[in-house]
Amino acid sequence: MDDLKLRKKNLLFFPLGTVGRDMTYSLVTNFLLTYILFTQQLTAAQLAAVTAIMVGARIFDALNDPIMGNIIERTRTRWGKFKPWLLAGILSTSVVVYLAFNTNLQGWSFIVFFGFIYIMYSITFTMSDISYWGMVPALSSDADARNQFTSRATLFAGIGGTLATILIPMFTTGEFTLGGSANVAYGRIALIICLLGPLFVLFTLFGVRERREDSKENVPPVSFKKIIGTISGNDQLMWMALIFLVQQIGNGIVLGGIGSTYIYFRFGYSGGLYSIFTTIGMAATAFLMMFYPTISRHINRKPLMSIMMVISAVGYLLMVLSGLLGGATMTTFWIIVIGYMLGNFGNYCFYLIMMISIINTVEYNEYKHGVRDEGIITSLRPFLTKLASAITVVITTVSYRIFGVTTYTNRISEYESAAAAGTITEAERLSSIEQIISGVSSSQTIGLLVCMSVLPCVLMFISHLLYRKYYKLDEAEYNRICKELAR
Repeated sequence: MDDLKLRKKNLLFFPLGTVGRDMTYSLVTNFLLTYILFTQQLTAAQLAAVTAIMVGARIFDALNDPIMGNIIERTRTRWGKFKPWLLAGILSTSVVVYLAFNTNLQGWSFIVFFGFIYIMYSITFTMSDISYWGMVPALSSDADARNQFTSRATLFAGIGGTLATILIPMFTTGEFTLGGSANVAYGRIALIICLLGPLFVLFTLFGVRERREDSKENVPPVSFKKIIGTISGNDQLMWMALIFLVQQIGNGIVLGGIGSTYIYFRFGYSGGLYSIFTTIGMAATAFLMMFYPTISRHINRKPLMSIMMVISAVGYLLMVLSGLLGGATMTTFWIIVIGYMLGNFGNYCFYLIMMISIINTVEYNEYKHGVRDEGIITSLRPFLTKLASAITVVITTVSYRIFGVTTYTNRISEYESAAAAGTITEAERLSSIEQIISGVSSSQTIGLLVCMSVLPCVLMFISHLLYRKYYKLDEAEYNRICKELAR
C-alpha cells in the first residue's frame, strides 16, 4: 500500500516539475513554424526544406523514444534511473531552444542552421520527456493514485503550455510586440522560458521519491529486439499506439499553426485576439485537469468518451457554421472561440483517457510476460505524440501551400525584419501588415477553418470507434489483473 504522506508529497512536487518543460514544448511545437513564417522570407523550396527537416527530425525523434526508454531502463544510479536523464535533458534543451529563436540568419544559411538545431532539440527533449513521464508507473500501481498523478501532472503541464500559448502571441504579434518586431520578441521570450524550464524541474529532482525495487536487479542490455518485442508482444499497447496517434494528429492541428494563421487572416494581425482564442478555447480543459480523478470514479472511460465525442462534435459544428455564415465580426469570433472550447474539451478528455490507458498496459505486460518494462512502454506516448506532430506539420504545410499562405507571410516578414533593423516605425509596420492581410480572400480563410474543425472532428471520431472496439483493459479487467499480480 502506498505511504499516504509520501504520495501527497509526490503529488505536489512531481507535477510542478513539468510547468517550465511544457512552456518550452509549447514554444517549439506551437510557435516555431509561425516564427519562421513571420520572420523569414521563404521560397517554395525553402518552405519544403523546413517541412522536411521538421518531419524527418520528428520521425527520428519518435524512433529514438523507445531507445531512450530502454536506456533509462538500464540506468542504475544513487538518484534512480529517471532523475539523471531529466536533469541532463532539460539543461541541454534550454540551450538549444534559446539558440533556435535567437539568430539573424536568412535564406539557406538559416535552413542549414535550423536543421542542426532541430535535430538537437529532438535528442535533448527526448531525454527530459521520457524520463519525466516514465516516472508515473514508478510512483504508484494503485489505479486511483495513478489517475491522480496523471491528471495532476497534465494539469500542471497544461498550465505551463497554456501560459505559453496565451502570452507568446500577445507579445510577438500586434501592438504589444516586445522590442517592436517579432524577431526580437521571440528571442526574448525564448530566453525567459529557457530559464524557467530547469528551475521548475528542480521541484521534481529534489521533492519526488519513486519506487526503486528494480535498482538491485541485473541491468538489462540496450536491445532493439527487446524494444520491438515489448511493444509487439503487448496487443493492447499496439492498439493504443494506433488510437492515440490518430487522436493526436487531430488534436495538434489548431495549435500547430493553422489556428493562429486563420485568426490573423480573418480577424486582424493581433496577438491579443489569438490569446483570447486559446485562453477561452483551453479554459474548459482546466476543469478536466482538476476533476478527472473524481469523474473517473463515477463514469467509466468508454461511456465518458462517448459523451465527450458528442460535445466535441457540437463545438466543431459551431466553428464551421459561424465561419461559413458570419463575417469578420466579433460575434463570429466569439462563436468560433466557444466552438473551439467545446471541441478542445472533448479532445483533451480523450487525451487523459489515452494517457492512462497506455500506462495501464504496464501491468498488462507484467501479467503476460512477467516484466513491467515501464521505460519502454511509457516511451511510446511521446513517440506517438512526436510522430503525430510530424504528420501535423505536413498537413499544416500542405494547407499553407493550397491556400497561398506564404504569399502573405513573406510580405509580412519583410516588414517585421525592417522593424527589427529600425528602418521603419512600429506604426508603419502594423499599418503595412494590416494592408497585406486585407487582401486575403474569404475562400482562403474558409479553407483554413475547414482544416482546423472538420479534420480534427473526423480523426477524433475514428479514434473513438477504435478504442471502443479494441481496447480491452477497462476498469474491471485492469483491477482483475492487479489482483492477480498481487498474489
